[in-house]
Amino acid sequence: MTTCEGAVENSKYKLLGFENDKRLAVIMVIATGKVVKIKLSEVLNSEMMDNFNKLEIKNLYKKFYSQAGTVTAYDINDRNENSWMIYIILNLLLFTFYIFTSVAATKPIYLESIGIIVTPGTFLYPLTFLIVDLLNENFGLRLARRAILFAFASNAMIIILLYGSTFLPGLPGWKLDGPYNDVILQVSSVLVASSVSFLVSENINSYLLCKIKELTNSRYLYLRIFFSTFFAVIIDSFLFCFIAFYGAMQTSDILNMIYVQIAIKVAFAFFNILPAYGARSLFKRYLTTANA
Repeated sequence: MTTCEGAVENSKYKLLGFENDKRLAVIMVIATGKVVKIKLSEVLNSEMMDNFNKLEIKNLYKKFYSQAGTVTAYDINDRNENSWMIYIILNLLLFTFYIFTSVAATKPIYLESIGIIVTPGTFLYPLTFLIVDLLNENFGLRLARRAILFAFASNAMIIILLYGSTFLPGLPGWKLDGPYNDVILQVSSVLVASSVSFLVSENINSYLLCKIKELTNSRYLYLRIFFSTFFAVIIDSFLFCFIAFYGAMQTSDILNMIYVQIAIKVAFAFFNILPAYGARSLFKRYLTTANA
């Protein structure tokens, strides 16, 4: 079995496993994350075969021409274990970068030599777009959106817990009680701003990436990585800065901060392209090796 000219392995479909009792193949549509179950005979005669990698094709034929109970590298339990491990790691990275950039945003930095105001998270927050892009590429839009919702829900819980802690009675004479309440109130307002901007911008990023992927027939990864991030960071910067600092800073300073953030994040959008290609190759190799 050979792939069609110009076809890219696993750009459209990914074999997740088999249901032995019904002789069904469990396949994910990468662009949407939808999981479908199709008879093995129908899969072998479909255009999906042109998009599977060599290991997937080998195991499809092995499963079809043998007894249903034959074990392959794509039996669903083993396949899911390795796939979900990557999914969990990406979720943890997304949550870590998201929370750090949100909390660190309470300390604006003024770079006097070049006359700009930025937050510490400006240089790390673009990595959240890269992580969401990788989730889209490897697990589809549906699971990428779930990861965004998980991070958003965790952030909301942190806001509630931190804000609630300010109402607890403090230790008499404890000098840090007042400063703690002040910092937590500021952190809470910034976390609210980051929650709104994160939820909106990351969903826009996910949608655009998948839409561009459909329009380009899963080709030109660099185009969808850059343009989806480009539009998302503009929306994110405006929403976050105005919600977090409106009233606390002059509008001109807020706008300057927004312009600087957009410039830095767009620059990172260029640099995200290379890690995206490397990560896609690494994940593909890991899943193939782990299931071989």
